[in-house]
Amino acid sequence: MPPANHIKWHPCRRWCGLSLALIVAGLCAACSRVPPVPVPEPEVPDRYSGSVVDGSHQPLAWWESFADPILNQVVEVVLASNFDLAQAVARVDQARASARIANATVFPLMQPSAGVVDFSSTTNAGLAAQLDELGLGSELSDRFGVTLPDRVGLTTYSISAEFSYELDFWGRNRNIAHAAGAERLASESDFVAARMGILAETIYTYLEIVELKAQLAHSLEIERIMQERESLAAFRYDSGLEDVRFLYAARRNLRDASARLSQLEAGFADAQGRLWVLLGGRRADLVAGLPDSLTTSVAFREPVPTGIPADLLVQRPDVSAARQRMEAARFTAGARRAELLPALSLSGSIGLQSTRSGDWFDPDQWFRNLSVNLLGPAFQGARLSASVDLAEARLSEAAAAYGQSVVTAVSEVEAALAALDASRRRHDLSSSYLEEAQLETASQEQRYVAGTGSYEEVLLATQVLLGAKSLLAAVERDLGYARLALHRALGGAWTAGETQKSSVRNK
Repeated sequence: MPPANHIKWHPCRRWCGLSLALIVAGLCAACSRVPPVPVPEPEVPDRYSGSVVDGSHQPLAWWESFADPILNQVVEVVLASNFDLAQAVARVDQARASARIANATVFPLMQPSAGVVDFSSTTNAGLAAQLDELGLGSELSDRFGVTLPDRVGLTTYSISAEFSYELDFWGRNRNIAHAAGAERLASESDFVAARMGILAETIYTYLEIVELKAQLAHSLEIERIMQERESLAAFRYDSGLEDVRFLYAARRNLRDASARLSQLEAGFADAQGRLWVLLGGRRADLVAGLPDSLTTSVAFREPVPTGIPADLLVQRPDVSAARQRMEAARFTAGARRAELLPALSLSGSIGLQSTRSGDWFDPDQWFRNLSVNLLGPAFQGARLSASVDLAEARLSEAAAAYGQSVVTAVSEVEAALAALDASRRRHDLSSSYLEEAQLETASQEQRYVAGTGSYEEVLLATQVLLGAKSLLAAVERDLGYARLALHRALGGAWTAGETQKSSVRNK
């Protein structure tokens, strides 16, 4: 006969009550589901005003379109050795680890444990001492002839597993995990953007160094010509054929040529140092072995198939990162809203426990406990409501940043297309000017050999020719800069459409 105060709960009744609680909570969740936050989508035009032919652009090895094998070698070393790029990779790894940590909250937490508890105490302390104070200790022992030991001890062996799980009715943990996943994708897009930025800086510096090498060669020739003109002016002045102003002008031109040469040498050393840093401090021989002039391939003058502006939403890494951060902010706002609702969690443990190690695996020695907690956001309404307002304000900021990145990307493509077209026209004009200067120099040399022209005119024509070569070198560099800017604006390389490819093959 069990004691009157012992209440035995039927297992069916217990689990029915728990099931009823879960059903009620599920119905409440369905009735109070958080509505999605509307996110504005920026509008983009259907076509670029500067696009020439339809096509697509892809983030492939776009630097190979410069058709420069030495540049390809430089880029390969940068990709393998650049320290900024290594830092970007580490940031991506951190974001991925953070996403895995956040995603772990969606699953139950279980922690196995095994332990041995050894208890030992004197009999004149604890319960025995309290019995003595009540007169039930030594007197009863003497009456019944029971002798208590000096110490009592007990060893308990246990092996168990503790678990806890928050029932994510309102989607708080799921939203937190989704937000971390979006941040991971944004970090990966940041890596792509950093990679493109480093490669663009590498190509920019490469073009600058090659152009400076050409300018140095031309400036050395110009300085030599100025020296000859200064010597000729001094001879004519000493001969009384020219006044002193002619001599001063020749010397001033020589000083200007020498000063420009010094300036070019300083800029060349600075550019070489920047390229060496981009290379991670390696391959100094590669820096010293760069070509002496740029070669503009036919690809520089081909029409650029830019596709449609909406493609930038997929390809541009900065646009992609902004969109993912907007998504992360949206999920975070959902998580903050879910915190306004009660949280239901389960916790407990199950295992085996015995005073003898041999009974560890005896099924009769098992134990369990289960707790169900329903915690509501009482007395925190103001703080939680403010957290929701903060999250939604950050979502509005992220949405505005995303829209800004889209319209900026479209604007950059338009500007890059216009700049590339202008650079091509300037290149054609500079090439024509160089051809005229070459013809004029050849003509003056023929006149000088024939005795109908002066050496001064030959020197002047040669100086003009060198100036035309310097101008063309700068224009070729600017054409490379313009092409590089379009690559960055498009987020990679471009490939012609099938229509354009077939028309090129027919030609």
